[in-house]
Amino acid sequence: MSEREVTKQEFLRQLMMLKDAPELYALMSMYTKMPQVFCDPETYDDEVLLFFSEEDARREAEKLMKEHYAVQIVKIEKEHRLNFYTSLYPIGVNCLLAGRGTEQEFSVQLSDLIKRTSNQELEEGKERVENPQMHLTALYLMQELRRNPSAGMTDEMKEWNEEMMAAFQKGRFLVAVDQEKGLGAVKNKEGKLFLPVFTDIEEFHKFNREGKFRPFAVDSIKIPEMLTDEMNGTAVNPLGVNVVLNITKKRVQDSEA
Repeated sequence: MSEREVTKQEFLRQLMMLKDAPELYALMSMYTKMPQVFCDPETYDDEVLLFFSEEDARREAEKLMKEHYAVQIVKIEKEHRLNFYTSLYPIGVNCLLAGRGTEQEFSVQLSDLIKRTSNQELEEGKERVENPQMHLTALYLMQELRRNPSAGMTDEMKEWNEEMMAAFQKGRFLVAVDQEKGLGAVKNKEGKLFLPVFTDIEEFHKFNREGKFRPFAVDSIKIPEMLTDEMNGTAVNPLGVNVVLNITKKRVQDSEA
């Protein structure tokens, strides 16, 4: 058997493991309530970590906890794997790193495992609202900022913040609308009111678990006009990464942790 055939066979085996392995675990960030994301220093792939045993996942989690990354282990049952993998597209992840630090470590591009309809192939009248660049950058920023909030922002974190805000200002987002009560709103721990804004439909569904709201797509430039006088800004994905932006009717400022 040729080396090329062995490589193809191994690749197919890896895909099958990700789909059908008896056990599969992911590491979730407690700072963002989303998968912990990593940037490969060599390939620059944006990755999530997966493990085929709880022991291996726990070993990696303990290493991260020592570095002050608060993570938890989540088991992904077979019936939920398609939804989990598909949910990585809207957050900008392009690679799955399985078994890091084990003998069976390998990486697979997300697009090799899961194919999905392109925006051009959507049914007429349907719109896919997603902001993967902003969402991913927000995850990187908040993972670092919240693990050591007293340290302030490094130069790299300031760059992430600038990239995130640039992506926000170019983006199109979802807001929650109640036909009778108008726009949805959220309060922070101090009781301040904010307009919830969602990068994609999955984040909207987290907020709309009781089915009281309908999603409404809006360009970011229009968001300041939607704020009421009682609102102190907007909270992007309040049940996820929860980035608070100091937006007023006149200006868009930087983010807060």
